[in-house]
Amino acid sequence: MYFAIFMLVILLVSGVIWLLDILVLRKQRQAGALGDVADPWYVEYSKSFFPVILLVFMVRSFVVEPFKIPSGSMMPTLLAGDYILVNKFTYGLRVPIINSVFYPMGLPKRGDVFVFHYPPDTSIDYIKRVVGLPGDKIQYRDKQLTINGKVINLDFVQPYQYALNVNDERGNARAVDVTASRLSEQLGDVKHDVLIHDIMNQYSPGSPGDRLMQGETITVPAGEYFAMGDNRDNSSDSRVWGFVAEKHLVGRAFFIWFNFDQWRRIGQSIG
Repeated sequence: MYFAIFMLVILLVSGVIWLLDILVLRKQRQAGALGDVADPWYVEYSKSFFPVILLVFMVRSFVVEPFKIPSGSMMPTLLAGDYILVNKFTYGLRVPIINSVFYPMGLPKRGDVFVFHYPPDTSIDYIKRVVGLPGDKIQYRDKQLTINGKVINLDFVQPYQYALNVNDERGNARAVDVTASRLSEQLGDVKHDVLIHDIMNQYSPGSPGDRLMQGETITVPAGEYFAMGDNRDNSSDSRVWGFVAEKHLVGRAFFIWFNFDQWRRIGQSIG
């Protein structure tokens, strides 16, 4: 969000300078000069930057926006270090910065990998998978997801080992090898893999995760979504901080366009 604000400020400043030069400054320079008058440096820069910034701003706001995956909460679908593209119009065209829909086009579907403004701090963008739609009744107990009374089957694929960064007793970060079970899951039309660990998560009392562990069924409110990471036991998601409101949606992730460490991931679609 901060980058979008920065781009908008630069766009407005360069545009105002260029327009002011066309309407006022250029005529003043020509009136007081005997020969050709070169544009001042700030006018030259504004004329050069404005069209480029305008194009980038429009594409990022209404078509596609790049993001970098910062953590392993969406493993094995997305890895830390993946650079992805997000479709900005799937969930409707939105006014930049304030994020309100001015042209509805669609809503998230169960199974979508979507980007949204983190509800506790909307200046931060998060990425998770849509598990619950408005009105859905969600249960998640003993690693088993149930939606509207239907148990979502998990089929074992293979063991999955990866390095997890943890803090020791002195607060120093170190990498620890962790082995999880990689399982296949079907959400709506989307078949994807999730990771399940042999650990019991702890949630703050009264949080959605705590209520689910107690066997409670949670109903997703109207206009909101229940999101979970594919790395089910290593993800801060709706079980921790609640639902994702429609007004916080950013777009649907659909493509991995780069990864510095794993080139084979370049070009993979996200499902």
